[in-house]
Amino acid sequence: MKLLENFLRPVKRHFSAHRDIEWLKQKEVNDYKSPKVNLGQIQSRQNAQKRIGADFSEIEFQVFSQFGDDGIIQWFVSNLPFQNKTFIEFGVEDYREANTRFLLVNNYWSGFVIDGDSANIASHERERLSNFFDIVGMASFITKDNINDLMRSSGFGGPVDILSVDIDGNDYWVWKAIDSIDPVLIICEYNCLFGFESSYTVPYKADFVRGRIGPFSFYGTSLLSANDLAESRGYTFVGCNSAGNNAYFLKSNWLQHLPKSPVTLAEGFRFSSFSETRDENGRIVRGADRVRHLEGLSVVNTRSMREEPFNSNAIIQSLQEHKKLARY
Repeated sequence: MKLLENFLRPVKRHFSAHRDIEWLKQKEVNDYKSPKVNLGQIQSRQNAQKRIGADFSEIEFQVFSQFGDDGIIQWFVSNLPFQNKTFIEFGVEDYREANTRFLLVNNYWSGFVIDGDSANIASHERERLSNFFDIVGMASFITKDNINDLMRSSGFGGPVDILSVDIDGNDYWVWKAIDSIDPVLIICEYNCLFGFESSYTVPYKADFVRGRIGPFSFYGTSLLSANDLAESRGYTFVGCNSAGNNAYFLKSNWLQHLPKSPVTLAEGFRFSSFSETRDENGRIVRGADRVRHLEGLSVVNTRSMREEPFNSNAIIQSLQEHKKLARY
């Protein structure tokens, strides 16, 4: 009997572990039914009619977004007369953490998501969520030359309510190339290390992959460059998330619907609360040293469209003058 018990003990452990893993898997697969979704629904109703200024912190909450963008998006949904109830988001990985996932689950919008890794999209399509909701996924490495064809082939061309741009690299160039859709609200990731008074973006390279050329923190666009592009297309800057990585731009003729005061770039800009900069020994770099880490790298000035060296001192001085740096 003891011999049999010794034999069965590891078998029982194996099946017990298997049940635990399966439970966790089903919890993840069905996370759109979880209590955190219910809490997000309650919070969104409480935030709906809040009047805010330059700071989005009062309305932020996180269900599926990386930071507080679920709350910000819900606040816009509560206040704007969106008609199409459609969104497009690219750079979503497997879509478990995304700006638009709660919008899909809570508001039953229709969406199109793109990621450059086919394994990520395959994982997304295996989720039960992809069957229960109107979401189309596509695996494609996005460039300024293929983005419009991707939009048209998805069936999401023309009017779109929300566009979320986050590809950790050519964000400015891809957004500039888009002419196949007409979004109402645009969420664009910005690189806070470029400041808000320098019109910088990374030079366009069709196969740009963050961290392959230069530091991992060298990517994307400055808030000023994003704002210049937005204004040229009839959009107005309405703020940034508190984490300091996403900026919001609304069609100017929709501003009348918002219970929100106007905001300048200086007021709305946030220096990110997280650090993705590492020194040569792999240690985290913080404060102004994060900006200095990019000194001399070649960037494009989007106002002159010429390459020039990254000027960290000018950016640090600007951030300090506007009290945007907690640590110098």
